[in-house]
Amino acid sequence: MKFGFDIDDTLIGLREHAFRIYSRKLNRQVDMALFRALNKVEIHELFGMTKEQGDRMWRSLREEIYFTDCPPYPGAVETLRMLAAEGHEIYYVTAREKEFGERTMTWLAERGFPVDDGKFHCGMADHEKAGIIRQLNLDFYVDDKPAVLNTLMRMPLRLFVKHQPYNVHLNLRRIREWPQFLEYIRQPL
Repeated sequence: MKFGFDIDDTLIGLREHAFRIYSRKLNRQVDMALFRALNKVEIHELFGMTKEQGDRMWRSLREEIYFTDCPPYPGAVETLRMLAAEGHEIYYVTAREKEFGERTMTWLAERGFPVDDGKFHCGMADHEKAGIIRQLNLDFYVDDKPAVLNTLMRMPLRLFVKHQPYNVHLNLRRIREWPQFLEYIRQPL
């Protein structure tokens, strides 16, 4: 079987990692409860920034956000390694810019994720992921963003959403903890 995964906020807690970096860089302590309740992907408003200011800050901190100590979600590495050990193909489909592709692959591998050449796709806008996923003919796909998942609803693959406060309205199989995913995929359709 062919499994596809988004990376940020699907396999790793990038948003929370960025939140902690913003707090440190801006020297502002924002209540974690506000972060956990935020029902949108972008975090800049929690720090009193406009969209433009938030975009500038994100761009200026991307390397630190992407390549420091952002933790994988518990069980994510083990789940993907188990799938790979069973002979399944693992694909990564991320909107991260192409300039960060090689480093992202290395970063994932250093954390134990199974990464194979030709099975890592990056540099597309969220709405363009559907074309890559269609070309790859995936059997399963997991993402966190409603904008991405909504473009995939009519495709013949099993979709899953990694639970986040901004996607609670989606009526898809929801992954709260990664070991749950293995249970889901082993259930008959």
